[in-house]
Amino acid sequence: MVSIDSLRVSDSPRSAGEDAEHIRTLAESGVELPPIVVMSSTKRVIDGMHRLRAAELRGAAEIAVRYFDGEEKEAFVLAVTCNIAHGLPLSLDDRKAAATRILRTHPLWSDRVIGRATGLSAKTVGTLRSCSTGGVPQSNVRIGRDGRSRPLDPTEGRRLAGRLIQENPSAPLRQIAAKAGVSLGTASDVRKRLRRGESPLPGRDRRREDAADAEPSPARIDRTEKSRPSRALLLSHLSRDPSIRLTEDGRVLLRWLNVVTVRSQDWARLLGNVPPHRVTVIAELARGCADTWRQVAEHLEKVAVDLTNVRTTDDETLGQAHRARLRSGA
Repeated sequence: MVSIDSLRVSDSPRSAGEDAEHIRTLAESGVELPPIVVMSSTKRVIDGMHRLRAAELRGAAEIAVRYFDGEEKEAFVLAVTCNIAHGLPLSLDDRKAAATRILRTHPLWSDRVIGRATGLSAKTVGTLRSCSTGGVPQSNVRIGRDGRSRPLDPTEGRRLAGRLIQENPSAPLRQIAAKAGVSLGTASDVRKRLRRGESPLPGRDRRREDAADAEPSPARIDRTEKSRPSRALLLSHLSRDPSIRLTEDGRVLLRWLNVVTVRSQDWARLLGNVPPHRVTVIAELARGCADTWRQVAEHLEKVAVDLTNVRTTDDETLGQAHRARLRSGA
């Protein structure tokens, strides 16, 4: 029980504000009202403004509350979710407006997750997303109801799975699938394709990729970059790997990678602000960084090849031992 005077007005998803008739109905009902939901850090009402006003109308000085611990953007999602089914449900326009706001604060959430929170279909949320590209951050990844992130382009997930398998051929398929954001069946199919010496992509996607690579164009570099897993996606998966993020050296490496990851579309803005008298110095520093990272890449690629060779040698040794046991009748 808390003092009504200590509470702040909610950040309501209702465009029309409070409904006086509904407040009067609650006040005159005489029943004990359920606790309202209040943000613990700010004392702002998240859900229950009509119940709060009804309690005031009854002359109460205190009201029962349940506290919510979290950020403002999570509190708004909770406010919407609480008001799509009980009490005085949100109108369709209010639910659409709420979904548009959640798209801005949670751009990685899938259309289905946002639809579930706002009482809308995934198709409606998808339409709102496509119509709000100016204000909604775009990403190649979506987070589903199970909390897993998945790439929008399935071919990107397959390419990433193929790269992960090549880097660590002995890694469990479940680990590969989780890091690449693909299903276990897809990870298994990618591994089988690589063992047969094929591309990780199915025929149709592979033909599309080959055509893009073969087509001469001034924008060829940009298309080639898009055909690979995005650096943001690779870095996101890498930062969630416990073997990296839970070690001091791993965290240092992630900081390095975060600092040096520059998207090609940012070049014009960044380089356009370089003072003319510092162009040569920055160019030399950039070239030095590029040389260092090239050596890092070459070293890691050599390590990957050595690991693959060791794995292949071990498999051959095991196979020879197995055949020898068969010949001896063991």
